[in-house]
Amino acid sequence: MDSLLKKHAGVAGLPPGTVVYLGDQRVEQAQITVIDYNATEIKEEILTSAADCQAYVGKSSVTWINVVGLHDTDLLQEIGDAFGLHPLVLEDVANTGQRPKMEDHADYIFMALKMLYRPEDDDGVVAEQISMVLGTNYVLTFQEVRDDVFDRIRERIRTSAGRIREEGCDYLAYALVDSIVDNYFAVLEALGDRIEALHDAVTAKAKPETLTEIHQLKREMVYLRKCLWPLREMVGNLESAENKLIDEKLAPYIRNVYGHTIQIIDNLESLRDMLSGTLDIYMTVVSNRMNEVMRVLTVIATIFMPLTFVAGIYGMNFEVMPELKWPWGYAMAWSIMITMAIGMTIFFKRKRWF
Repeated sequence: MDSLLKKHAGVAGLPPGTVVYLGDQRVEQAQITVIDYNATEIKEEILTSAADCQAYVGKSSVTWINVVGLHDTDLLQEIGDAFGLHPLVLEDVANTGQRPKMEDHADYIFMALKMLYRPEDDDGVVAEQISMVLGTNYVLTFQEVRDDVFDRIRERIRTSAGRIREEGCDYLAYALVDSIVDNYFAVLEALGDRIEALHDAVTAKAKPETLTEIHQLKREMVYLRKCLWPLREMVGNLESAENKLIDEKLAPYIRNVYGHTIQIIDNLESLRDMLSGTLDIYMTVVSNRMNEVMRVLTVIATIFMPLTFVAGIYGMNFEVMPELKWPWGYAMAWSIMITMAIGMTIFFKRKRWF
């Protein structure tokens, strides 16, 4: 999971629109992949330079250009020049700590959102920023790593499954956003399983390692909340956008995505309540365990107090003391102390103090 706050100290004072990469470089070399299609044909290729993107400008087919590797700011600048993107848009693309949002630039629509997914060989959650530009005949996507949640969309395009090959760029952009939003359900389900397992572990026996995991999950919840609430606003703005790039018949689909974001937020809030309850249970169990220990120690100390009193009296170094030279004095002292200890123990047992 990414850090909650990105470091911006290095860009302070730079002119607006300066493309500076803010994030951790996750790939060695940037890569540009293209899927160009219509109802009857499809073409896939890997471009060697940003200049090759010019061949897809103004085509009647739908072009999906995916750029992996945001650290190459020169490449971002060249692609921005090829498609006429505003410098501030390119600045937001390179800023991986960007708040999810949607901007209508008339000729194109810019969207930034967080993509969460769980790698197949890992139990954790990977978060990365996805920047998307919807143009007249193209969709640009910018991401930090090659792994994503778009494999099913690529497969639908290749096999002409559903209606995606018959629709325009706005439907492709919708499908990409919908795929990102739907994957939040899988992430939340995995977190829900972890919280339930943690709840059972806390109920059985509270351990310090459990508290560490609870705080880790709370941190992840804060990050998810930071991603989800602005996402709902972004999808709402997309639904109400009055731009010719988005066909009116797409409105029901966008409303469906908006409904999913609300459902995801409700699920997240429920999981946060469960996690807070688990933390309360942990603190209660630890407190009860401490109370049990203190009660046992208090009972032991209470039992030994009169024994210590008796032993203290007969341990004083006075020459004249009753029973000091009595042959049965030692046995009598032991008898008194044992009787007192047994009697107090029976009394505490009947009172159910331990």
